[in-house]
Amino acid sequence: MASAPEDPVLERYFKGHKAAITSVDFSPNGKQLATASWDTFLMLWSCRPQARAFRYVGHKDVVTSVQFSPVGNLLASASRDRTVRLWIPDKRGKSSEFKAHTAPVRSVDFSADGQFLATASEDKSIKVWNMYRQRFLYSLYRHTHWVRCAKFSPDGRLIVSCSEDKTIKIWDTTSKQCVSNFSDSVGFANFVDFNPNGTCIASAGSDHTVKIWDIRLNKLLQHYQVHSGGVNCLSFHPSGNYVITASSDGTLKILDLLEGRLIYTLQGHTGPVFAVSFSKGGEQFSSGGADAQVLLWKTNFDELNCKDVTKRNLKRLHFDSPPHLFDIYPRTPHNHEGKTETVETTETLFRTLPDKGEEMCKYFLNPLMTPECAPTTLKKKAEDMSDLPSESQRSVPLAVTEALEHIMEQLSVLTQTVSILEQRLTLTEDKLKDCLENQQKLCNAMQQKS
Repeated sequence: MASAPEDPVLERYFKGHKAAITSVDFSPNGKQLATASWDTFLMLWSCRPQARAFRYVGHKDVVTSVQFSPVGNLLASASRDRTVRLWIPDKRGKSSEFKAHTAPVRSVDFSADGQFLATASEDKSIKVWNMYRQRFLYSLYRHTHWVRCAKFSPDGRLIVSCSEDKTIKIWDTTSKQCVSNFSDSVGFANFVDFNPNGTCIASAGSDHTVKIWDIRLNKLLQHYQVHSGGVNCLSFHPSGNYVITASSDGTLKILDLLEGRLIYTLQGHTGPVFAVSFSKGGEQFSSGGADAQVLLWKTNFDELNCKDVTKRNLKRLHFDSPPHLFDIYPRTPHNHEGKTETVETTETLFRTLPDKGEEMCKYFLNPLMTPECAPTTLKKKAEDMSDLPSESQRSVPLAVTEALEHIMEQLSVLTQTVSILEQRLTLTEDKLKDCLENQQKLCNAMQQKS
């Protein structure tokens, strides 16, 4: 690796959460940062100095994961209250709630086109949701213990998941089948993700290790044991050449994947570090831990234009691509042994819980009907609190959107009702068939006796 001009620099820190940070994610434009915490709140921070932060209230238990949609108009969160919520990331912070899991939900992840959401849960399942229809699509069942994380590949054709059953599984989203399986006899993976071009996966292990696999060859490429505690999270730099890891040993470490070595160890948190994430362009990264602080760091890597990175990593969606899905073999388990500016942001906007009778779904805006969030420079102080367009700037009136959302919700309920009726009808037909067969056997037996 070429010599770096300087080490990564701690630029700012944010204080507002009252308990450990569990997840961090940058908005696509890099101007906002979303965080989740054990205090049951989400917070939305502006990367501008002295800007107000927004606190989102809705979950009833620990918030375990948070992620912006690819366009930036939605924010998904998972919680130990067994629900998934979709938020509009503005100063109002209204949300809709999805229920399908029967145990705490551990992670959320949008597909690159924003049309689907994958959730992983302690009910041993991965569930996929359609964001356009705002409904549950299907479940993936093969894990035998809690599923800790599930992530889409950059082209959306695969999902990778990790579980406390000590396996990492790769799923085909078309056939909904498990197409590859990696197992470990030592520890389990806390976190797993694809590299930016979708050819490799990286896992953060409870056994203090970071592992990189080539999914085309089903082969372990690199194995790092640089932490003295469990690795809780990792994030790929958009170039794909670096990985940053967060560990219970209280450190962040940056690995150079081209040279296969550790290049930086960063200390800034007091206690375990649970979350870390690069910005979409790679010029910054953020971390959060048990000390309830969110740290914002500046990298010394070559800055990449976010749009160029996205286009390069999603070529499979638009051009003829080399074999990617069907060359995953074998289908059997694979065993493997400057000056720091510190700005404290404490001013927050609180939103109270909705009334019990309030219909949360009506506030959800369809991701395909909402324009991209293109921040502009605003003069008024009140408007300066948010980078997002106001309701009057949206191409679809809110009243129309609410009506459509209500209709889609009712259609979803009808679809589920019809599905239940079909299952009951099938069971009735099976029982009737058994009765007729038994009756025929009795008749035949009586005729033989006579």
